[in-house]
Amino acid sequence: MTTSHTIAVLGLGHMGGAIAARLAAQGRDVVGWTRSGRTPGSVRTTSDPNDAVAKAGLVLLALFDGPACRQVLDDVRDSLQAGTIVLNTSTIAPAEAAELARQLGPSYVHAPVLGSVPAVAAGALQILAAADQDTLDRVRPVLESLGTVRHVDDACTAAALKLIANSSLTGAVLALRDSLRQADALGLPRAQVLDVLEFGQLGGLVTRKRPFLADQPGTATAAFTIGALAKDMALLAAASDTPLRSAVGLTDTPAAQEADIAVAATVPAVEDAVLEPLRAYIRGHATGDPSHFRDAFLPTAHIEGVRDGALVSWPVAEYCTLFQGLAPDEPTRSRRIDAIDVHGTVATATLTLSHGADTFTDIFLLVRVHDSWRIADKAYHRHS
Repeated sequence: MTTSHTIAVLGLGHMGGAIAARLAAQGRDVVGWTRSGRTPGSVRTTSDPNDAVAKAGLVLLALFDGPACRQVLDDVRDSLQAGTIVLNTSTIAPAEAAELARQLGPSYVHAPVLGSVPAVAAGALQILAAADQDTLDRVRPVLESLGTVRHVDDACTAAALKLIANSSLTGAVLALRDSLRQADALGLPRAQVLDVLEFGQLGGLVTRKRPFLADQPGTATAAFTIGALAKDMALLAAASDTPLRSAVGLTDTPAAQEADIAVAATVPAVEDAVLEPLRAYIRGHATGDPSHFRDAFLPTAHIEGVRDGALVSWPVAEYCTLFQGLAPDEPTRSRRIDAIDVHGTVATATLTLSHGADTFTDIFLLVRVHDSWRIADKAYHRHS
């Protein structure tokens, strides 16, 4: 490493505190600092980050986001020793990582980690390390005490790969949410459902997070919070400039942002009031009775789509005239609600209608008027 063997850990949250404790337990000289003032008892701390940095040959960042990294580094820049290495384990945007690498040059190692607090304690993190080979070799002993080092070409790539890894985790949490919601709708006991899910593709997640998934969670401590993962998904969506459904799914989770990510999987399905206009719409098709459509739609609603190559736009009153009773092949038809996303007083929904040789994808915009929901507009695509 460098002349000084002291390691300054800046940021003692869930991960930073665990990293500092792991390094200290292995006999390394560790001094920690945190902006919150909350400090783990197992690590020597200081109230001034400059005191920690001035004595350190390695400064390890474990901060919440890019702005926090920039602010802390700006605050301690004058205290950095010549030759001190900055090792950043924080999850930040690719562009932010690239800019820090440009500013700090060969003394910067961008090393986001895969794994949470238990993996830190076991020395089982997967570490995506981007640095000059000489710099990486100097910090490798410290990194290998935390887990397995995987060399990545540059800081931007390391940051992007970390976000992709967290995206897959988000997808698993939301897939688990769907499974639990369907199980609740079927009236299945939660404990029995979790037993079975442990046998499947989500088994590892269910096993690790079971205390948070049970009907009455115990006193388990959050290892990775909803707020942190939602932040990461927002970074990924911005960096890729690509729609990211999981970012919305987490952001709209009505749970404490400091709760463990597993709590996001336990959010109940949307209330029946949101589904009622969609069910009325389905009843209209099932019976051919236009009164159900009048119950489902606002009077100002329009139904739009492409029919025989031309755009059509029907006011709901005109749309209702298309229905003249039960369709002859109704016993062979089917309809299902595929997705619904609620955002305060508005919602979007997708339905699939299988009507004989044709399948329709219906996209709805719904609004809440007082205490009830109505369909404001519908657009459809016809698959022949």
